[in-house]
Amino acid sequence: MQEFEQILGTISNFVWGPPLLILLLGTHIFLTIRLRFIQRFIGKAIKLSFERKREGVGDISHFGALTTALAATIGTGNIVGVATAIAAGGPGAVLWMWLTGVFGIATKYAEALLSVKYRTTTKQGLMAGGPMYVLEKKLKQKWLGILFALFTAITAFGIGNTVQANSISTMMLDTFNIDTWITGAILTVLTGIVILGGIRSIAQWCEKLVPFMAVFYIAGCLTLLIMNVETIPQSLKLIATSAFTGQAAIGGFLGAGMREAVRFGIARGLFSNESGLGSAPIVAAAAQTKNPVRQALVSSTGTFWDTVIICAITGLTLVNSGEWMKGLDGAMLSKAAFADIPLIGPIVLTVSLFIFVYSTILGWSYYGEKAIEYLLGTFAIVPYRYLWVIMVMVGSMVSIPIVWSFADIANACMAIPNLISLIVLNGVLVAETRKYLWSNDMEASGE
Repeated sequence: MQEFEQILGTISNFVWGPPLLILLLGTHIFLTIRLRFIQRFIGKAIKLSFERKREGVGDISHFGALTTALAATIGTGNIVGVATAIAAGGPGAVLWMWLTGVFGIATKYAEALLSVKYRTTTKQGLMAGGPMYVLEKKLKQKWLGILFALFTAITAFGIGNTVQANSISTMMLDTFNIDTWITGAILTVLTGIVILGGIRSIAQWCEKLVPFMAVFYIAGCLTLLIMNVETIPQSLKLIATSAFTGQAAIGGFLGAGMREAVRFGIARGLFSNESGLGSAPIVAAAAQTKNPVRQALVSSTGTFWDTVIICAITGLTLVNSGEWMKGLDGAMLSKAAFADIPLIGPIVLTVSLFIFVYSTILGWSYYGEKAIEYLLGTFAIVPYRYLWVIMVMVGSMVSIPIVWSFADIANACMAIPNLISLIVLNGVLVAETRKYLWSNDMEASGE
């Protein structure tokens, strides 16, 4: 098993080398420029995202699509993922995660726009869309669509299932001495109850869970920051400087160079906000919308909330706690930081992580089943759902290095064909944005 972990680690280091980092961050920057800094419409996008009225053709509302996507993205990446990035890349990784989020808003907008524009209706009357349909219908490259769907179906079990279950089962064991199989069993039952009802059932639960879990967790982080407010300026300076110079060894921290800060910051940024991964557009394609631009704007807010706000607050909280200098990693680093809140700190963290994990498992189950539907047809959806539920139990009892390395590798394989389609179809993105957003300055009213 140890040899297998080393092999996965080697592969992960290879796929997340300079070429992929340049492709990912380069796509973010390219689309930001090409779309005239689409981030400037984030205020309008946030306002639009809270509208729950029915409009246009689709299965769920703007808000339902956004919260389902947020359920999938706001997960262990926001807690354990940030902690892992800091432990491996130093405080500077936080800035690279944040920058990935800022520029990633444009990429999230772009991939959602294309997925809504080229979505299709199944025989059951439900919407089906995502990068696989874009690759097939517009680029006429079905083989790439098949590869993307295959990677998605597999990736879902890593980033959206086993990593999530593993993180919370480990936390429950360390905090409350609850065996991993008990946590896994509870999570498995709760997952099965919801996902067997399909996208409408998932969206209904996510609409309730996401706002609560975000506010609850942010409140815990802000409490910690207020308790240590005097060191915040120093922590911000440390994050900014070490992002470009690296971080020397301090205490139990082994030290990291700029390369590690960039690599782990961008990799964990993708893991957290999924901009460029091509996952969120799958549920965006199910939204009721008058035109592709409206839903694209709504989808772009997912990256804003996930990384620009929540990951940034998490990163600052962890760095400001000083616990990272003790050589702690992952959930243990987060746990040590939250322990500064007397009595309830570990409870706040554990409850937050449990809700994050649960919602992520729900959201990613939909991504996986739409991918398997594209590959094998609708008959494969129910068996996939049952397999999904089983893997929640399995994931709660496997080792962390395996699931994190597997998730990184699968993410890379999934992102590449999606990023290629975004770059090639940038002309379509500009044309649609000009038609609905720029031409009459009505800011995607669709009127």
